Amino acid sequence: FIRFNTMNKFKLGLIIILFNALNIMAQKYETQVYEVVKKFDDVEIRFYPEAAKIKIKSNYSRNNNFRKLFEYIAGNNNRSEKIAMTTPVYMSEDKQMMEFVLPKEYNSGTFPIPNNKEVEAYISSPSYFAVIGYGGFSNKKKERLYKEKLKDVLSANNINSIKPPQILYYDSPYKFLNRKNEVIVEVDFK
Repeated sequence: FIRFNTMNKFKLGLIIILFNALNIMAQKYETQVYEVVKKFDDVEIRFYPEAAKIKIKSNYSRNNNFRKLFEYIAGNNNRSEKIAMTTPVYMSEDKQMMEFVLPKEYNSGTFPIPNNKEVEAYISSPSYFAVIGYGGFSNKKKERLYKEKLKDVLSANNINSIKPPQILYYDSPYKFLNRKNEVIVEVDFK
């Protein structure tokens, strides 16, 4: 059993801070482009232009789905091409659908074809989305809370959602500080 005195607590705290600082500096991923067109309290209405994406929908765990999408960007495609990781990662409410956004260089449709038939590569349609963000590690309680907040703001402003909400994850599971997550829902907005 290790006893923590003030000096050991300080050293442990310093190690955690340095680890997170290095993690933050190393994490320089391209992020999907959007334009904020309106704000209501903590909610943004964003316009997302078309983007190249890959997705998988299955009854497997999200770790299994992540692995299959990661294999595609690691070279499991018809050109054995390695593709840079981007943010965010999209996840359906039931955790059975996951999507990666591909780097913008593939927005013209020049992405490689997945070797795994469960993985679909496609170009998304330009759309409007309502988004609310939150920090820390995501969990069901937080997701439910922010879905409700988003729903309330949309209802108060007479904006209708078109599809079920999704959760966006921006950070690796190894990042501890300044984590970014969002609840996003496609809306009827002109």
